[in-house]
Amino acid sequence: MADDQIRYDILTQEALRGVVRKVLAEVAKTGLPGEHHFFISFATKSPGVRISERLLEQYDKEMTIVLQNQFWDLKVTDAHFEVGLSFDGQSELLHIPFSAIKGFFDPSVQFGLQIEPVLDEDEEAEPEVISEIGSDNDIEAAESAETEADDDAKADDDTESGDKVVSLDSFRKK
Repeated sequence: MADDQIRYDILTQEALRGVVRKVLAEVAKTGLPGEHHFFISFATKSPGVRISERLLEQYDKEMTIVLQNQFWDLKVTDAHFEVGLSFDGQSELLHIPFSAIKGFFDPSVQFGLQIEPVLDEDEEAEPEVISEIGSDNDIEAAESAETEADDDAKADDDTESGDKVVSLDSFRKK
């Protein structure tokens, strides 16, 4: 097999991040349309991630947030987004680089993306920790909803038409 000097794998991952970036930028301008809402998973130890120490202790590898009814100050740049969320009645501002995103799912239309986060060579970058705020209840609810959304997505993979979701990893040279 020839070497992929074009690096289609990297180009594809960047294109997927671009979809998330564009969607969030539009939502930052006009708000969530209709019933749309998002589950966004990210690697908490990716370079540039800023979350509270408490959240980092609870989610030392990955965290999923939900952007639906109660979020604010959504700001989107080319490299990252920031969003305010409430955890146990306390406000927190999360700073998430697009390179840290692992998944994006909009259950209102059964649309999802699986993205490989960009990690340092040691894969254990030290995240920037901000004030300690968090809620077990809010996080558990997000995880529960994510699990249900994943189960729904898996059920959709087994449709009568035989459509299947194929991971980009299956095309990579191992």
